[in-house]
Amino acid sequence: MAEVEVKKVEAEAPAAEAPAAVESKKDVAAEEKAVVPVEQPPAPPAEEKVKPAEDSKALQVVEKIESAPKKISGGSHDRDIALAEVEKEKRLAFIKAWEESEKTKAENKASKKLSAVGAWENSKKAALEAKLRKIEEKLEKQKAEYAEQMKNKIALIHKEAEEKRAIVEAKRGEEVLKAEEVAAKHRATGTTPKKLLGCF
Repeated sequence: MAEVEVKKVEAEAPAAEAPAAVESKKDVAAEEKAVVPVEQPPAPPAEEKVKPAEDSKALQVVEKIESAPKKISGGSHDRDIALAEVEKEKRLAFIKAWEESEKTKAENKASKKLSAVGAWENSKKAALEAKLRKIEEKLEKQKAEYAEQMKNKIALIHKEAEEKRAIVEAKRGEEVLKAEEVAAKHRATGTTPKKLLGCF
């Protein structure tokens, strides 16, 4: 622990020197305290007891701290501080674990909802694509039907045109025969037709 030194101060010394001696002793005590390692909690300030100066001699008590580091035991107060520190670290660790757990829950919940949204989107897209394919098939079928109808109409028109051509050809053939017959008759009779040229 601490050693106590008792030093005698001569009463014959002037009064101005006594405070200087007290200050120098305080400096020595401060230097001795500075030797204490940083790891240990600081020692309570040394109380200097100064007895009233007597006529002949004054005694002063000075605590001297040993230079060898010793573990300072603060008793139950230090234990309470250490327990409070452990409790604080435990609480902080628990809070950090809870925070990580909540973050993980939030991430899992979000990824679950995102996958649900993705599945919903894919099903809706698939339904619309199926509907589009159905409409395209329907349109292709209608197109084929219209194409067939158009081909049938074209064939019917071609048939009617052929019939009209045949009628025109037949009429032309009849008129040619009639003209030949009339020309042969005029030749036979020696008469001339009344209408020589229709354009004149």
